[in-house]
Amino acid sequence: MPRGVKVLLDQLKPSHSARWARFYQASTGASNTDLRAKIAEMVPEEREKLKAIKSKYGKVSLGETTVDMAIGGMRGIKGMLWETSLLDPEEGIRFRGMSIPECQKKLPGVKPGGEPLPEGFLWLLATGEVPTKEQVQALSEDLKSRSKIPGHVFDVINALPKTAHPMTQLTAGVMALQTESEFAKAYEGGLHKSKYWEPVYEDSMNLIARLPELAAYIYRRIYKGGDVIGADSSLDYAANFAHMLGFDDELMHELMRLYLSIHTDHEGGNVSAHTVHLVGSALSDPYLSYAAGMNGLAGPLHGLANQEVLRWIQDVVSDIGSEVSLEQLKDYIHKTLKSGRVHPLS
Repeated sequence: MPRGVKVLLDQLKPSHSARWARFYQASTGASNTDLRAKIAEMVPEEREKLKAIKSKYGKVSLGETTVDMAIGGMRGIKGMLWETSLLDPEEGIRFRGMSIPECQKKLPGVKPGGEPLPEGFLWLLATGEVPTKEQVQALSEDLKSRSKIPGHVFDVINALPKTAHPMTQLTAGVMALQTESEFAKAYEGGLHKSKYWEPVYEDSMNLIARLPELAAYIYRRIYKGGDVIGADSSLDYAANFAHMLGFDDELMHELMRLYLSIHTDHEGGNVSAHTVHLVGSALSDPYLSYAAGMNGLAGPLHGLANQEVLRWIQDVVSDIGSEVSLEQLKDYIHKTLKSGRVHPLS
């Protein structure tokens, strides 16, 4: 690693944290349960930090770029700052410096020893601080208050055939929600760029709040004959999503809490996250940016690989049976590759 890059990364490391990110149980301002107010406190400091980095290290080289990197879609090129998560090939992912087991231990859950709530992960990623139970509860209630979806969004989805891929329907739904963009309205009204973050925050939170009902509606429309299940305001974010999908046992609620939590962030260089940032850099609002990212996620070399893996496993069982030896599996993988197809497990 070039010396300048190492110095830059060291500058980004808060001195009191494990590894490169900050995590601690919030003590000062613990009574502040408003995430937006917390971020508003942080904005001036973060702006000054970025300004200092640009001033001091703006001319520092991040490394060499090869032709292979350019041809390979910028693979391996250092091209962004990303504080919220780090994916290590040896120890797995860390969220603001915390491993998944550490998050399970430190972040509030519904019950002692239970899985962490995704609302807590959202607070952690946005602020770098481990939230209190009260802060998580307030955030959960805030998301509930934002979750109402306008009727025209469902009209747009219903205009599509039920055979349309779920990701196609999801992207269409998100695009239909764009009519509600606070940022688009504020920008058109001449908002000063120093205030852009405020309507962007509102759009982002509104979108996060509405996604569970939108996704559940699409699932029930495709797979359950359109028998839609309404939201339960007594449940947390993940449990309510599971409920709207049709799963009401506590084990499934806990599984959904963990599943959503560990999928909250996955570094910034993957197709979907990078796409959202790229489109957002044109001052496209969060709805447009997120929809673009979801179109990237729908590709078989990205999120669709989850679906492709299940299909491939079903093919293995269909062709070989449920009792498969290691040698049979190797032969089947080679058969897949020789056919010119992409192997979903690679």
